[in-house]
Amino acid sequence: MARITVKVHPRARRSAVTGRFGEAYKLDLAAPPVEGKANEECVRFVAEIAGVPRACVRIVTGATSRLKLVEVDGITQEELEKRLRT
Repeated sequence: MARITVKVHPRARRSAVTGRFGEAYKLDLAAPPVEGKANEECVRFVAEIAGVPRACVRIVTGATSRLKLVEVDGITQEELEKRLRT
């Protein structure tokens, strides 16, 4: 299991990892922060990067914040961070 902190920027042109913000990874998300759509896109996008099903990704803290702690099952911490950097 891996845990990462992400800072999300909703309503972006497309979903992408755009760098770092301190210890957090910056994610541009192509979804508005309305009715949980940005959270759904965050889970979908992190699952795509990690190569795991969406059911293996959950937002632990920060559901109503731009700064979120995301937990990913089925991948190591090192492997997830490597995939986020590339």
